[in-house]
Amino acid sequence: MQSLQAQSNPGVGIAFILVGVLAISVNDMLIKFLSGGYPLHQMVFARSTIGIVFSLMLVQLEGGWRILRADRPALHLLRCGMIVIANMTFFAALAVLPLAEATALFFVGPLFITLLSVPLLGEKVGPLRLGAVIVGFVGVIIMTRPWEGQAARDVPMVIYLLPILAAITYATNQVLTRMLGVTSKASALAVYIQVTFIFVSLGFWIVAGDGRYAEGITNESLVFLLRAWVWPEGRDVWLFLGLGFNSAVVGYALAQAYRSADAAVVAPFEYAGLPLAIFWGWLIWADLPDRVTLMGIALILGAGLFVFLREYQKKRRVLRGKRVHGRW
Repeated sequence: MQSLQAQSNPGVGIAFILVGVLAISVNDMLIKFLSGGYPLHQMVFARSTIGIVFSLMLVQLEGGWRILRADRPALHLLRCGMIVIANMTFFAALAVLPLAEATALFFVGPLFITLLSVPLLGEKVGPLRLGAVIVGFVGVIIMTRPWEGQAARDVPMVIYLLPILAAITYATNQVLTRMLGVTSKASALAVYIQVTFIFVSLGFWIVAGDGRYAEGITNESLVFLLRAWVWPEGRDVWLFLGLGFNSAVVGYALAQAYRSADAAVVAPFEYAGLPLAIFWGWLIWADLPDRVTLMGIALILGAGLFVFLREYQKKRRVLRGKRVHGRW
């Protein structure tokens, strides 16, 4: 019990999650900024190739090469597949949607985590948390406005579904991370994902790296996925290097945050990414959400924070019960 208490440091955890969220927002901003001239898989390859160097350094600090041995390879592979789908679909949406809208829709992820925890982790979800999930999904409906016809839309409805699909697969990844993190180090988990990204992006390059599949396509998300590889020029070289370094910062900061403090304490601070997304959208693209979109964002934000609050209160009651019954 003493070692667990020594490892629990909410202040450090919150500091690292804020650094990680800032790095994530910079990552999303850079990818959206570069999406008009480079394919997504090229950026993913550059980011993961540079980022894995830093992650392998952390592997050495956390125990050496032996910690890369996976006890449950099938689950690790499934986890990596989920995060690849989450990234690809979210970034494809970024090529078309304003940064704030894509980010807000992605933040329904914690609501899906709540739902998935029932069949996958055997957790119980009470009526209050279930109600919060419903409110969050109402926010999604308000933001996507399915009642509007195609003629009234600047963006096809299917594009709005991409960050939601990203949220579902990211939530699945998070649940699998809870299951696998008991026996695997954070640096090893990061290396698995980066290796997967490298192989997937190389596969895209082999199949579509010359851009032949992008010819004649008007959908900007598909063009972003299938555009030909182009060697970065001028300042873009530094932006690609920034993506790689930023990827390492994200992986390290998030791992340290969730190792330093309870997830129920740390996770709500991930929502700091939403005002950051609104800020980058306003600063670089002069995009500000309208009133209806802000209403949907507020519902998603409120529902997600409520879910985390209820989970935190639930854990505190369990801990108090253990103290009362002398189980400590």
